[in-house]
Amino acid sequence: MFDHLINGFSVALQPLNLLIALLGSVIGTVIGVLPGLGPTATIAMLLPLVFTMSPVAAMIMLTSIYYGAMYGGSTTSILVNIPGESASVITTIDGHKMAMQGRAGPALAIAAVSSFVAGTLAVVVLTMVGRPVASLALRFGPAEFFSLMFFGLATVASLAGAQVGKAIVTTVMGLMIATVGIDLVSGAPRFTFGNPFLQDGIDFIVVAMGVFAISEIVVTAKEVWEGTRPQVVQAGNVWLSWKDFRYSLPSIFRGSFFGFLMGMLPGAGATLSTFVAYNVEKRLARNPELYGTGDIRGVACPEAANNAASGASLIPLLSLGIPGGGATAVMLGALMMLDITPGPMMFDKHGALLWALIASMYVGNVLLLVLNWPMVNVFARIMSVPARYLMPIVLVICTVGVWSLSSSSVDLVLTGAAGVLGYYMRRQKWPIEPLVLGLILGGRMESSYRQALIISKGSPTIFFEKPISLVLLLGALVFLALPPILARMKKGRALVEALEGGEA
Repeated sequence: MFDHLINGFSVALQPLNLLIALLGSVIGTVIGVLPGLGPTATIAMLLPLVFTMSPVAAMIMLTSIYYGAMYGGSTTSILVNIPGESASVITTIDGHKMAMQGRAGPALAIAAVSSFVAGTLAVVVLTMVGRPVASLALRFGPAEFFSLMFFGLATVASLAGAQVGKAIVTTVMGLMIATVGIDLVSGAPRFTFGNPFLQDGIDFIVVAMGVFAISEIVVTAKEVWEGTRPQVVQAGNVWLSWKDFRYSLPSIFRGSFFGFLMGMLPGAGATLSTFVAYNVEKRLARNPELYGTGDIRGVACPEAANNAASGASLIPLLSLGIPGGGATAVMLGALMMLDITPGPMMFDKHGALLWALIASMYVGNVLLLVLNWPMVNVFARIMSVPARYLMPIVLVICTVGVWSLSSSSVDLVLTGAAGVLGYYMRRQKWPIEPLVLGLILGGRMESSYRQALIISKGSPTIFFEKPISLVLLLGALVFLALPPILARMKKGRALVEALEGGEA
């Protein structure tokens, strides 16, 4: 293995391949920063370009863009509360609050450091145990994947604490939006109201732009008009202090672990891994009440999870030929068009390509850290731009991003409607994140559910007969039941302490 890796570095460090890795990292980071465009769309747009390259250069370019987008996606999440792509949704919870507290610099710095540490650890594990770990994913069938998605939705719903009821309602809203479009089995249109533009469904970006970006613009405009907009403290020293790094390090390692664990499962993806990692981290923390108030661990953990999941998603792609998400699905298509078929024989037939790719991922992580760390100061200065100038720019970027999806005016109308909905939810203290995750996972969840029922000839007992599925469903119930129980216990303790204090 060591000899193969050395040979891989000899290929990855060739000047042309190094330049391609640098170019892909820059493109990916810029794409991650711009809301509306994600790694999947970018890789798809650049496919004609990579077909003119050698297979090694093509894969280095694609994986560099993929990693770069994961790095850059946190920037707008932290600075303007707009996730650059779906895996950065959870970063908005603590990241943007840190920015509003004048700590945009440390938030961006820990995002870059977490991404580097997690990405490097993921590649190390991929190097050492890629083939044996990939075999575990073969145990997941449709029933297990449905239960996994249900578990993911339950974890994010439990983030609402004692208000689990509201989180469940918004999750169901997301799942309902995900049903718009063509029925998976019958091929009949559902909830399209005769509009052909809705037959492909409602894109995640359309809803995310509305509930996050447009609602943020409306809230900001209202605060500026009323003079209640809080003044943002200047970032000052944007470099990460040793105290913050040491405080966040356990969260980085745990986020890396859960991110890799979820990322290596085909279909799970980086998005689900960030929600699960954040929720578990919150449960394990000694002071969980700090999460959601601008705790730096709330940025370190999900950013580590999404980058670890990105590296792990290459395991099922390369070892089994099964893509873990949209971006890796496009990569699979690119590999097959380059006459390379991923699968169990990948290590034997295309070993040189595989090891060069793994080596380039080590190099790419270093390049991304070098690129992103000096730029932290530049990104942090965005917060010093007055809101009356910044928010119109954000509105233009959102409009262009939504229009670039399908050049459809319907998408723009839906974004505006989602913005109104997001503003109402924020005013009434309804959690937005469960709605977005329900929309993201809804399609895959329904597909797995119906496939499982087809296999079992309509019997729902298949979800309880499979051991992995049963464990995931029980875990989901625990996550949903635990927050209200803990809240009642906390109130009970507070009441007892108050009574004892009164007696004293």
